[in-house]
Amino acid sequence: MRHGKKFNHLGRQTAHRKAMLANMACSLIEHKRITTTLAKAKALRGFVEPLVNRSKEDSTHSRRICFRYMRDKNAVSELFSEVGPKVSSRQGGYTRIIRLGNRLGDNAEMCMIELVDFNELYGNETKSKRKRSRRSRRGGAAEGAPAAPAAEATSAEEAPAAEEAPAAEEAPAAEEAPAAEEAPAAEEAPAAEEAPAAEAPEEAGEDKLAE
Repeated sequence: MRHGKKFNHLGRQTAHRKAMLANMACSLIEHKRITTTLAKAKALRGFVEPLVNRSKEDSTHSRRICFRYMRDKNAVSELFSEVGPKVSSRQGGYTRIIRLGNRLGDNAEMCMIELVDFNELYGNETKSKRKRSRRSRRGGAAEGAPAAPAAEATSAEEAPAAEEAPAAEEAPAAEEAPAAEEAPAAEEAPAAEEAPAAEAPEEAGEDKLAE
């Protein structure tokens, strides 16, 4: 029976399991994401996250502790030079596991484990926090009340403007009407003056005949 034995041995002996997790941790630090089975990814997460947390403090003691588990100088150097400064503001949860479905053959559940801060799709997007305000019925009515007088004031301003516009149009029409009446009167006046002038030569001709 396995009562109280919650540690996953992954079907390997202790030395084999430690070597496998060390190699997987070095690959994760180097490539920032790897694909493996779900059981191995969960075991790797518990193995590598304390090392990533240790990389926040770049000291000789921290480097020696990480080298004790990872056993690779290049991986330790990259851990403290790239990963440590990147995750310095994060309090935990340095890795993310994304399930990919089952593998053909043995039907093992596959997944991808990656470093959260090095994901170009999710890491660079800053989520804007929405400010939620609780609105009650009374608050909604109070907010809607000032809107009604504002609408009435706008309609009151538009009404005089609409009345002034026709008045402005009627005024030029009234001014044009007298001008049109004056024009025929001016034309009739010269015609009346020309008529006596035409009659004067006729009278002069009649006087000559009478003599």
